Amino acid sequence: MDADAYAVTGVRSFQAVLGTSRDGLSVVRPAAASTGDDGAGDADAPGGPSRLGAYGPASLDRASPVPLYFQIAQVVEAAIGSGAYRAGQLLDTELQLAERFGVSRPTVRQAIQQLVQQGLVVRRRGVGSLVVTQRIERPVALTSLYDDLAASGCAPTTKLLAMHETGADVEVATALGLEVCDPVQSVERLRFANGEPLAVMRNYLPVDLVPAQVVRRELAVRGLYELLREYGIVLHAADQVIGARKPTASEARLLGTSRSATLLTMARTAFDRTGRAVEHGRHAYLADQYAFKMRLVVS
Repeated sequence: MDADAYAVTGVRSFQAVLGTSRDGLSVVRPAAASTGDDGAGDADAPGGPSRLGAYGPASLDRASPVPLYFQIAQVVEAAIGSGAYRAGQLLDTELQLAERFGVSRPTVRQAIQQLVQQGLVVRRRGVGSLVVTQRIERPVALTSLYDDLAASGCAPTTKLLAMHETGADVEVATALGLEVCDPVQSVERLRFANGEPLAVMRNYLPVDLVPAQVVRRELAVRGLYELLREYGIVLHAADQVIGARKPTASEARLLGTSRSATLLTMARTAFDRTGRAVEHGRHAYLADQYAFKMRLVVS
């Protein structure tokens, strides 16, 4: 199950479409999930001039039953909507916002958390609070994510983390029709789009499928499915299971998130036209970066 096969992400109760479909992909506003940071990272984030214009203490109605944190969140949301903050830009730090509105940092922290829950802001440890970038919503299909990201201008890149021959565990052996401990090629990669980490991908291939040296060389610069096609392997079908969990310490470090974040997981086995299982994957995706899109019909 190559990350090239599917773009995945958490599904939220609503998604605001920000752009039109392009090469089968729709650009939508992401449902960012809090990384669980305590907010200290925001205080250390680079500041610079505030983009909140004339907003300040006078913008808040302290006699209103609406909590101050929610009023601040509305002000920042309006600033984002007006374009004062662009996707990928840092918000003012907690300290800056507290001074601007004349409130405490815990109140500002609640406001930022409100923006996180609305899908407008995401917290990055050691960086600060970022206005969310656009994410890709793709229909579930047996196609290449790598190729589609490239076609949509999202600049996919890959870091090969590890590759070695290993004995198949029970899951991999069952998926690939092998015996436990039969040799397989294990490949672990980190996939980026526009320089941002998206997914940790672990794939297992029969050792006789593609030469190991070719896999090692080519998967750093292109997708697995493209490589399989070059070797005459035509994918025909796949079995897939989707789930969710918290990241391991290693995954959190690689993806630049916290252990309290949510990852979507995908276990997938792909088959060629003869019915032979040609790859099995275990992937973990940042849930604030992708959305599943499926059409359900009455059979």
